[in-house]
Amino acid sequence: MAIPFNEVLAKAEEYKADMTKFLRDMIAIPSESCDEEKVVLRIKEEMEKVGFDKVEIDPMGNILGYIGHGPHLIAMDAHIDTVGVGNLDNWTFDPYIGMEDDEIIGGRGTSDQEGGMASMVYAGKIIKDLGLEGEYTLLVTGTVQEEDCDGLCWQYIIEQSKIRPEFVVSTEPTDCQIYRGQRGRMEIRIDVPGVSCHGSAPERGDNAIFKMGHILGEVEALAQNLGDDDFLGKGTLTVSEIFYTSPSRCAVADSCAVSIDRRLTWGETWEGALEEIRALPAVQKAKGVVSMYEYDRPSYTGLVYPTECYFPTWKIDSEHVATKALESSFELLFDKKPVVDKWTFSTNGVSIMGRHGIPVIGFGPGKEPEAHAPNEKTWKAHLVTCAAMYAVIPMMYLDQLKK
Repeated sequence: MAIPFNEVLAKAEEYKADMTKFLRDMIAIPSESCDEEKVVLRIKEEMEKVGFDKVEIDPMGNILGYIGHGPHLIAMDAHIDTVGVGNLDNWTFDPYIGMEDDEIIGGRGTSDQEGGMASMVYAGKIIKDLGLEGEYTLLVTGTVQEEDCDGLCWQYIIEQSKIRPEFVVSTEPTDCQIYRGQRGRMEIRIDVPGVSCHGSAPERGDNAIFKMGHILGEVEALAQNLGDDDFLGKGTLTVSEIFYTSPSRCAVADSCAVSIDRRLTWGETWEGALEEIRALPAVQKAKGVVSMYEYDRPSYTGLVYPTECYFPTWKIDSEHVATKALESSFELLFDKKPVVDKWTFSTNGVSIMGRHGIPVIGFGPGKEPEAHAPNEKTWKAHLVTCAAMYAVIPMMYLDQLKK
C-alpha cells in the first residue's frame, strides 16, 4: 500500500500534546533500575488506551505491546528505567515535577529515554488511525534495568521468552539522526593484596595503596594505546572507583581495589582487555588479580538473571536493509537526507546485536549529552518527528525487502 506520508506527519503533530502529557506522567514516577513497576503500569494504561492489540508484562517486568498479526516481527525498544537525580542543587527545577514550555520538556528521563516510549506508543496509534498495518507484527518494548546492566532485559527476552525480531529500532536519544553502532564496554576490577601494620613503622607492612598507585600510572599509559576503528572510534578506559581496607587511619592499608570502565571498539575483545591489564609490570609485581564484574541484582518482580558485565561492540552495515528502511522513511517524510552516525554511550543493542546478532538501528528523540545530566530535557518537535518515523518504518522495511 502507498504510505500517506503527509497524513502521518499531520497525525504526529496532532498527538504532540498527548505525547507531552504521557511523557510528563512518566517523568513524575521515579523509576530507577529495579524500581520500574509503577511506570510500567502507566505505560500499560496508555498502550491499552490507544488501541494496542495485546499488552503483557513478562516475568522480568518488561512491558511488551503488540500491534498487528503479520509474519514479519519488528521490534522497537525503549528502556524505561532512569538514573538517579544526583545533587539537587544542580537542578533549576524539580526533576520529577519537571518543566515545560512551548518547545521543551524537562525532567529525569526525558531524553534517556522515556521520550522514546512516548513516541512509540503514539506511533502505534497513528498506525491504527491510518490503517498502516500489513504483513508485520510490531512489538513495542519498555525494558527494565538497562541503566544498571544494559542489555540484560533483552538477554531475557531473547533467551527465555524466545522472542527474536527481524530487526530492532532502538529509541535511545540520537537527536533524530540514524545511528548504526556503538562501542562495547566491560566493567573490570583490579584487586591488590597488602599487609597491615602500625603506621608509625610502615616498613613492617606492605602498603596495598602504594602498590595500586604504580598500577594506576601504567593503566593511565595503557589508555593511550587502545584499539581504533574508522567508524566507532577509539577504545577507552577510565578508573571509576577505588576501594581499600585498613585497620585504622594510623595503619598500613592491607588491600586496595579499583573499578575500570573499559569501552571496546571494533576488533577488541573482553579477553584481550583483561590480558592487557594482567600483562602490566606493576600488576604482575603486586600480584594483582584482574577480573570482570558480574551482575545479579533482582528486578522489581524479584527475578534474578545473572550475567557477566560484558557488553559487546556492535555495528550494522550502511547498506543493511534496516539502515535503508530508516533512510528512506526519513527522506520521504522530511524531504531531506538524514545524518547517519553512532552512539558514544551504550544501549540494549549490546545484547540484541552484540550477543545475539539481531540487527539494531537507532533513531530517537533527545540528545546524548542530556543523559544522566542535571536539568535533563527533550524537545517536543523530536517527539513528533520520531512518532512519524516509527509509524512508517515497518511498511518501509517490508518495501525494502522486496528490492
